[in-house]
Amino acid sequence: MFLDKNSGNCQDLQFSQIDKFFCAGDLLVLNQSKVIPARLFGKKTTGASIELFLLKELKGDVWQCLLRPASRLKVGHMVLLDEGLKAEVLSKDGQVNTVKFFAPDNQNVRLWIDKVGKMPLPPYIKRNAKESDKTRYQTIYAKEDGSVAAPTAGLHFTQEMLEKLEEKGVKIAFVTLHVGLGTFLPVSTSNILEHRMHSEFCKIDDQSATLINETKKKGNRVIAVGSTSVRTLESFAVTEGKVDSGYKDTDIFLYPGKKFQIIDGLITNFHLPESTLIMMVAGFAGYENTLNAYKSAVKKKYRFFSYGDAMLIL
Repeated sequence: MFLDKNSGNCQDLQFSQIDKFFCAGDLLVLNQSKVIPARLFGKKTTGASIELFLLKELKGDVWQCLLRPASRLKVGHMVLLDEGLKAEVLSKDGQVNTVKFFAPDNQNVRLWIDKVGKMPLPPYIKRNAKESDKTRYQTIYAKEDGSVAAPTAGLHFTQEMLEKLEEKGVKIAFVTLHVGLGTFLPVSTSNILEHRMHSEFCKIDDQSATLINETKKKGNRVIAVGSTSVRTLESFAVTEGKVDSGYKDTDIFLYPGKKFQIIDGLITNFHLPESTLIMMVAGFAGYENTLNAYKSAVKKKYRFFSYGDAMLIL
């Protein structure tokens, strides 16, 4: 779906036609974060089954994670995972827990997690993750390990599409935001100003920052692919039309009334009601425009969620 945020008009198209909306000098911004096999299954020493869902790597083989069922584990308890990998519970703080991993013979923990972990497919996919999902549940440009869910707007792109855009004079910049709890937790407060995002690691390198700033300076458009690219760009905005390079943990929350300083366009999937994602879309496209576009999408049976259809907003 193409949504004109100025007029509110919508058009129904195929994603393969998206290049007709781009002009020479436009900059497409992609999140190159790669999904890790974040679901680990094991047992307590008593034999009780436990699942660890990795959220964020800290340091020294220590990770933040969700534990299921958390009530079965206390600080100091060990979880025995496949192939001899072990995890010790270091702390428990509400939903988020901290564990330390131990690989057999002091080998590289990250390699063992990659070996025994399962891909964190969306919950509406009612099957177990397969080895092929380690490739299929990724964007074609995924490069840097760290996400626990795919930046799904990018799943629509093929290498041929990107090459077609580049042939048209469109430039491409890469940023990184590792998708964690902050992206997909629903807003549960009645006042959205009271909602607190969990922080997620993001970065922009010098080359991408230069491309972004040159594009804005020339008066050309920066079009972000996915909410994670938007949040990264807006997290590094220093003034309207300018970003810094660097890396940080961001808990930025974008919603109607917030000023967008960098992006001129957005490619995104269709999101759940009451999510921070749809609030960000409404903040960029306008509340009424977003509501009307979603009503049309429901009526025309657009597919929602991670493997669903896309929306281009300009």
